[in-house]
Amino acid sequence: MGSKRRRYDRQFKVEAVRLITERGKRAAEAARDLGVHVNLLYLWKKQLALDPEDAFPGHGKLKPADEELRRLKRELEDVKEERDILKKALAIFSKRPK
Repeated sequence: MGSKRRRYDRQFKVEAVRLITERGKRAAEAARDLGVHVNLLYLWKKQLALDPEDAFPGHGKLKPADEELRRLKRELEDVKEERDILKKALAIFSKRPK
């Protein structure tokens, strides 16, 4: 049987990173105290450094830019489908009866 994957909220991750960036605690020590793998702490630190405002958006949520990209891709697919339908309709109605 596999172990259940633990989830950590944004506040927990931010505070964990603060332990090693602002309070000077060693990453290995902080990870041990928090019960997480040290590599996870380094990953959170990197994510927070790259995008402090939108890091850790939460389960099932996307960053605003990613959500916009998803919406635009969906819209593009809809427009392509409508175009293809119109092309087929034009081909059908433009045939001349013999």
